[in-house]
Amino acid sequence: MSVAKLQAERIIEYLKQGKRFDGRTPTEFRDISVQTNISENAEGSCAVKVGKTEVYAGVKMSVIEPYADGPDKGTLSVTLELGAMADDDFDLGAPGIEAIEMARVIDRGVRESGVIDWEKLCIKSGEKVWQINLDIYAINNDGNLFDAAALAALVALSNARFPVYNAKTNKIEHKFTDKKLPLIKENMSFNLTVHKVGDQFVLDASLEEEDISDYRLSIALADNKGEPRITAMQKGKSGAISESDMEKILNLVESNFKELNKKVTKIVWG
Repeated sequence: MSVAKLQAERIIEYLKQGKRFDGRTPTEFRDISVQTNISENAEGSCAVKVGKTEVYAGVKMSVIEPYADGPDKGTLSVTLELGAMADDDFDLGAPGIEAIEMARVIDRGVRESGVIDWEKLCIKSGEKVWQINLDIYAINNDGNLFDAAALAALVALSNARFPVYNAKTNKIEHKFTDKKLPLIKENMSFNLTVHKVGDQFVLDASLEEEDISDYRLSIALADNKGEPRITAMQKGKSGAISESDMEKILNLVESNFKELNKKVTKIVWG
């Protein structure tokens, strides 16, 4: 979308006053709602809404031969679809660069956090391991798809159960066990995206704020004894991050981490 110049000026002027068009403060998130088990066929699934932004996420398990550098470790594959149903600006057809980038950011945040116990996904070392296939679909884009999709990924993983695997036939049967994925709750990281709009920094940017921002910085954060531990980071858009900006962003993240971590933890684990 394209924000008119006058509207952009008003957004920036409001932010200078510590306000946003929807009444939030610069660091305030919109309402978050979660619905789990939306698919009967997925091992784990959910719908997540952040304001009017909505995404679906589903987990499907498969049995594969492990990679040579991890013969006793399972694997993760993340795909993300940004279709025209979610936003007229998204292209039809194969995933574009935006979808690929978002999937990689989410993949890194999960993978590098250590939330998945990879060795417990091993069936037989060097021969068979479980692969977690995490598919995410944007249903409606009203800004901050990065954080909404990353949260949906965590929720889908947290409620996923192993399917029945028949070792004799080497096939997965279409029924579920009561065994959940081997996740280490203490290592969970969540995504927090900061946009610079004018001279201000905002969390949970609206679609209009995203359109006029200089850049965004998505940071995957885990808990380290009450302090944020960065597990992944990705910059987007063309604006450059100065040393001063980076310091302000890190201070912003640190000051909001405890409250957000508590909120996300409750959403993901109950």
